[in-house]
Amino acid sequence: MSLPVILASKSTARRSVLEGAGVPFDIEVSGVDEDAVKASLLDRGESPRAIAEALAEAKALAVSRGRAGVVVGADQTLEFEQALYDKVETIPEAVERLRRLRGKAHQLHSAVAAAIDGAIVWRETASAELTMRDFSDGFLESYLATEGEAALGSVGCYRLEGQGAQLFSRIEGDYFAILGLPLLGLLELLRERGVLAA
Repeated sequence: MSLPVILASKSTARRSVLEGAGVPFDIEVSGVDEDAVKASLLDRGESPRAIAEALAEAKALAVSRGRAGVVVGADQTLEFEQALYDKVETIPEAVERLRRLRGKAHQLHSAVAAAIDGAIVWRETASAELTMRDFSDGFLESYLATEGEAALGSVGCYRLEGQGAQLFSRIEGDYFAILGLPLLGLLELLRERGVLAA
């Protein structure tokens, strides 16, 4: 009998990626205090990429210590001009975030880690560079009116699987990593563990 897969995340985007790939899984939110972990790592001078990696592993381990199976933890950070950016909470903040990113490139770092029996057995990090076009204030207003609160679910205030695609002039990197869950290596691990058919 193959091990169950548990996604240690409440992210609807990550859930959709796994569902779309036909991976059977349960969800158990990790309870990791992400703000405290980020603050500690930033105090130590860690990079946004390293912070994503640490959070992915912390989430996987937190759930794996109490649950049998392949526990998948993931995290994504946005790096812009060498600084880490967190999610905004209001539409006016989203306006400011998108104006700041407009016409420039930023990086998304997506880390995924798998734990079994309280130990990390696999990890992968993928980074993508996204360049926003120099969109008008009118487009920005229309975009946020259409997206509404959904724009607040992403650190960059966009969903590439939606109208957020119209914000960009260039995207370099793995699509699944941009959605927050580098997928192909994870699928290979699940095949190796007998969870998915080889």
